[in-house]
Amino acid sequence: MKIRGKLVIIGGAVDKGSFTETDLDKNAANNLNFFETGILKRILNESKHKADSRIEVITTASKIPKEIGPEYVKALNYLGAKNVDVLHLDKREMAMQPEYLERLRNADVVMFTGGDQLRLTSILGGTPFHDLMLEKYYNEDFIYAGTSAGAAAASNNMIYQGSSSEALLKGEVKITSGLGLIDGVIIDTHFVQRGRIGRLFQAVVGNPKVLGIGLGEDTGLLIKNNSEMEAIGSGLVILVDGREIKDTNLTQVELGQPISINHLVTHVMSKYDTFDLKTHKMHIQSSQYAEKLQFLSDD
Repeated sequence: MKIRGKLVIIGGAVDKGSFTETDLDKNAANNLNFFETGILKRILNESKHKADSRIEVITTASKIPKEIGPEYVKALNYLGAKNVDVLHLDKREMAMQPEYLERLRNADVVMFTGGDQLRLTSILGGTPFHDLMLEKYYNEDFIYAGTSAGAAAASNNMIYQGSSSEALLKGEVKITSGLGLIDGVIIDTHFVQRGRIGRLFQAVVGNPKVLGIGLGEDTGLLIKNNSEMEAIGSGLVILVDGREIKDTNLTQVELGQPISINHLVTHVMSKYDTFDLKTHKMHIQSSQYAEKLQFLSDD
C-alpha cells in the first residue's frame, strides 16, 4: 500500500527566529540560515499548495498553548505561508465535534507542537479526529509535522517517560502506544542535548525489530511513503538498529539493574543523508567515497 502523505518529525527547539523581539525585521539577517534552509521552510515547500497550503498548528501537547501557537503562526507567516491558524484541542470531546473535524478535513498540513506526548495520545487517541488524520495521511497529499512531543507520538510505539541518566537500568524507560502514523520505529527527541541515547538503547533491546530514531534539536526527518527518510535541519539524527544484537542480559536481571547489550548497530545522519526503512540502507550525501563510487559506475 502506497502512503500518499508525508511525515516530518522534529527533535524539538525548532529555530523559528527571534520572534520575541520587537525589531524582528531589523534582525532578519541573523536568521537567514533558518529562513532559507530551515525545517519549517521545507515543510512549506513539501506541502500541497506551498505558501497557499492550509496549515493548522495543534497545541494539544503544550501546557502554554496560547503562547506557543502564535509563535508558529508568526514564523510560518514570515516564511510566506498565507493560511495558518491555531487549533487548541485540550479536551477529548473537542476532537469529536464537527467544526474541528471540518478544519482538519480542509487542512493540507498539521503541525503538532511540543509538550507532553501522553497528553496527545490520551486526548486524541481513538477519536474521530485521530481517525480522520490517519485517513488523510494514508490517502491524500497531506503532511503530519510534529516537534518534540508531536514527533515522539507519531509512531505506533511511543516513549513517554524515562530519565536520561538511569536509562540503561531495566524498567526505567516507559513505552506505550502512539498515534500510529508509522510502524517499525520508535522516536526520541532532544536526543543529543539531553543525553538520551540510553533510553533508545533500552527501547530497542526490548524489541529489536523496531528501529530507534534519536532526533537532535532543530533536526528532523522527512519521511515519504513511510520508508524513505531524509535528514533535515542543522543537527544529528541517530539511528539504533537492534536486528544484529547477539546477546543481552535483559531478561535475566532484576528491575533497576544495568542492562548489557552485545553488538548494537548505530548510524549517524546529518542534513540530506537518507535511510531506507525497507532495506535498512543509509546513503551519506557527501560521502568521502563519492568520487570513487562515481568512477566505478562510469566503468
